[in-house]
Amino acid sequence: MVRRPVAFVTAIVLFVEAVGIAWVNWFMGVVVDRQDMSLAGLDPDVMSTSSKVAGLVFGLYFALCGFTALRVGLRDRAPAGIGRILLISAAVVHALLGAFTVGLVGWGAFAFMMVVLGLIVLIFMTYDRLEGTRSDAKPDAGPGAGPDVGPGSPRDAEGSGGSGGSGGSGDGVLPPPPAPSVS
Repeated sequence: MVRRPVAFVTAIVLFVEAVGIAWVNWFMGVVVDRQDMSLAGLDPDVMSTSSKVAGLVFGLYFALCGFTALRVGLRDRAPAGIGRILLISAAVVHALLGAFTVGLVGWGAFAFMMVVLGLIVLIFMTYDRLEGTRSDAKPDAGPGAGPDVGPGSPRDAEGSGGSGGSGGSGDGVLPPPPAPSVS
């Protein structure tokens, strides 16, 4: 399958990006500090310190996103909870950075941002939640023997009792709700 290699490649790219963004911002902070010039009356020490702090914060953020992608690859499971939120936010950040870098840096930086965005989105597309429920299901034991049949399940609430009906044999598809009766 392609799921695990995509997660590992995404993790490696995010780790490299974390180091790169931290280094670039640290370098910019050192340059501002050595020039000893102000921009619109701002203190050069404040600009230097804020650039270094921003580099460390963004570097840690991308490293945490890379760790999440690595964990997805190692566990071979879809990201959940905070990890899912982190990867979604990283995808949004890369989409916005891609839009800004076209004008500021060029098409090469835009292409890199879109590749990283595509890798993150591919993690979500390859780890579909329905696939986990289908692989956990028992082999086909007849009509209505899918994982969603039993007490308290949507089919049981309809009163079908797991005896046939549409969407049977554990395909993960629920039947449509019953039509309201008009008296």
